[in-house]
Amino acid sequence: MTSTDLSGVLDKAWADKPLGEVLAAPVAALKGVSERDGELLKEAFGVESVADLAELKYARWAQALAALHAAS
Repeated sequence: MTSTDLSGVLDKAWADKPLGEVLAAPVAALKGVSERDGELLKEAFGVESVADLAELKYARWAQALAALHAAS
């Protein structure tokens, strides 16, 4: 298995964890996302984990729009 350096996107406490643990982690495991941000994401969208955030339809829609714009 290949190792990937995730220190640029994760808080130090999570950078060396297995990917499965990172996906199950609270969104505050992401660099720059505070505990309060995580609480607000849970309130607004029901997002509790990194995986939930990755699957959030609004995030996917925004990514698709940005990709369409970049391709035009």
